[in-house]
Amino acid sequence: MINKFNDTIIRAYKGEKTRYTPAWFMRQAGRSQPEYRKLKEKYSLFEITHQPELCAYVTRLPVENYDVDAAILYKDIMSPLPSMGVEVEIKAGVGPVIYNPINSISDVEKLGMINPQSDVPYVLETIRLLTEEQLTVPLIGFSGAPFTLASYMIEGGPSKNYSKTKAFMYKQSDAWFLLMDKLADMIIAYVDAQIEAGVKAIQIFDSWVGSLNTQDYRVFIKPVMTRIFSELRRHQVPLIIFGVGARHLLLEWEDLPVDVIGLDWRTSIQEARELGVTKVLQGNLDPAVLLAEWETIESRTKVILDQGLADGKHVFNLGHGVTPDIKPETLKKLTDFIHAYTGKDE
Repeated sequence: MINKFNDTIIRAYKGEKTRYTPAWFMRQAGRSQPEYRKLKEKYSLFEITHQPELCAYVTRLPVENYDVDAAILYKDIMSPLPSMGVEVEIKAGVGPVIYNPINSISDVEKLGMINPQSDVPYVLETIRLLTEEQLTVPLIGFSGAPFTLASYMIEGGPSKNYSKTKAFMYKQSDAWFLLMDKLADMIIAYVDAQIEAGVKAIQIFDSWVGSLNTQDYRVFIKPVMTRIFSELRRHQVPLIIFGVGARHLLLEWEDLPVDVIGLDWRTSIQEARELGVTKVLQGNLDPAVLLAEWETIESRTKVILDQGLADGKHVFNLGHGVTPDIKPETLKKLTDFIHAYTGKDE
């Protein structure tokens, strides 16, 4: 790990030229790391995030193990929802399970507002530990986006087709827009507090919004996303948006006041540019490729890096999160290759 503070990724997010292509991996903290798996034998995700020293350890592990150019705070997009009155549990092998799903406008009206300093002080203390004492690379904070959070809150958990969510959106539009506003207020307050505590960039995960068509996105989602990002811009930290299966929404995201668009593995950098996207791009190796032989990993990575180098505005990442079956040594080898191939000379 580099001894002095390495801000390469922040400069790349701002569209500046950098000496090499910086890299980090979504879900790099935990998942496949043996040190993390040992902790999970004793602690749940929520238990880890409620202990700042432990959470800071998990967050910084991939920086130490892989030499990536950023840390991303270890927590879940569900972390702030209990403060709003959402009864949620992260079940192993299932994901978030909501015990009081949203069915009506009265359910939405019952949702409270978060006060990050009193409701999630452990998150802010973890950030302070990492940014004041432990990290030599930028810390990325994050939040779920309104649609993705709402999909869990309405469906009661993960969904394959989001039919309940869409039906709620179409049939109870007043309740839907109230829910969007309440979630936007929470996200803004939550992210404000993360930035004030020390994170240097923010990624908003709208993981499942690709399930909507473009017209529904414009009507039901884009206004609230515009408000969130517009309010967060006052902090002058890079703002990133990411979703899965959202190629048809890339130009809608291009319109948003964000700095960086995260691509999943379905759309190449070159294709995004041909569609008219001009913002900095982040991505986008298919995580499944990391289960292949190294020759395949290297060749697929070169294609992405070559397009990024030709483009000049690129941060390397995966097209979705690290899966538990990916070997840590593969991620370390990948980071080393990215840095060496694109010109790292330290």
